[in-house]
Amino acid sequence: MSAREDIFANIRRSLGVTGNETTRRGAVAQRLEQTPRGPIPSRGQGSPAARLATFIGEATRVSATVVVLDTAQAVPEEIVRFLREANLPLTLKHGEDARLSALDWQAAGLEVATGRSDGADLNAVTHAFGGVAETGSLVLLSGADNPVTLTFLPDNHFVVLAAADLTSDLESVLVKLRRTGALPRTINIVTGPSRSADIEQTLLLGAHGPRRLHIMVTLN
Repeated sequence: MSAREDIFANIRRSLGVTGNETTRRGAVAQRLEQTPRGPIPSRGQGSPAARLATFIGEATRVSATVVVLDTAQAVPEEIVRFLREANLPLTLKHGEDARLSALDWQAAGLEVATGRSDGADLNAVTHAFGGVAETGSLVLLSGADNPVTLTFLPDNHFVVLAAADLTSDLESVLVKLRRTGALPRTINIVTGPSRSADIEQTLLLGAHGPRRLHIMVTLN
């Protein structure tokens, strides 16, 4: 038994409960489901089209680039286009995410590897759990499907975001995550490429992570 479990067991004994009572568990579930929400800004609200327009505007405002693709099958060609225009090698790394593994990378001419990054990878692609229209942010979950090393170590980070996973605000994403029933070890909220102005107040991209963030919003 871990220290955490030992503490909870002592609390249950003092209360004379086991933690499996239907009434108590129902009360907790109801509280989680009906937790009052705080004030939510109007920015980011509206129809799906309005949310997407706000997301694109906010993301580009913080130096990310965004394209909208009709289908996820267009992702490999879009990454190739980006890499060629930036005069970058056609190499890419992704995790074990089934949605990424199903794409035809070879047909696009990409040299692809799978797994975590050891810091030597120049380009990586991950799939976002969600997007926040209000701030132009991406919500990325850690795990073998999308290793956190691919989020922060490569110079160029490509992110696939399904339009259906774009919400108005962060609170809505967290509600969706809680309903999955299994929380990841870390949740990373990324807004634009890495930046710092610590040195002489000069903005420098790529100071603590990717210097380029390219977001591909897929409609289907």
